[in-house]
Amino acid sequence: MPDTQVRRERARPMSPEERRDHLIDTTLNLLREHGRAVTTRQIAEAAGVAEGTIFRVVESKEELVDLAITRAFEPGALIERIGEIDLDQPLHARLVQLCSILQQRFRATFELMKKVGMVRPADHVHDSPEAVELREYVHALMEGVIGADRNRLSVSAREFLHRLRLLTFAGSHPHITDGQLLTPEEIVDTVLHGLLRSQPAEEETD
Repeated sequence: MPDTQVRRERARPMSPEERRDHLIDTTLNLLREHGRAVTTRQIAEAAGVAEGTIFRVVESKEELVDLAITRAFEPGALIERIGEIDLDQPLHARLVQLCSILQQRFRATFELMKKVGMVRPADHVHDSPEAVELREYVHALMEGVIGADRNRLSVSAREFLHRLRLLTFAGSHPHITDGQLLTPEEIVDTVLHGLLRSQPAEEETD
């Protein structure tokens, strides 16, 4: 390919939608480092645009920050990563991989919320029709990870995943765990097998 054509392709201007997405993603990355103290100058420099470009996309920095925080709660790469789980692995291995993906997601979200001073996500993050539809899609993907092994469970696949996600959420939070985070293996073993010994230990007698 001639050099002039390569330069022309590299210089292709972004569409308004692409520019908006680029600014939102850039802002989200900076929020994880600087919190709400991030400036429009920092955003513009990181995005490789003039500072005035930001205000042709949004009306204020606060609007861009809100859009970035909302983006953080969208499934995004979570969907891709769940789809990459090797379904030919044993159930335990599949669940550990799923749990690891969820844990990384939760921990990144906790860190972001701490940085921006959030106690809980905004209602629209979970209650909008789009959010509900995406959540159902992610649930279906996770049920697909269990696959035919759902017949081995004593509860429905949805209930099993509900408990797995709850323990992953709690076990990934630094305050809930008093700083002793659970590993994906510990979480999966607890949900799959519980904490009883396979053979009860003999009771001590006086």
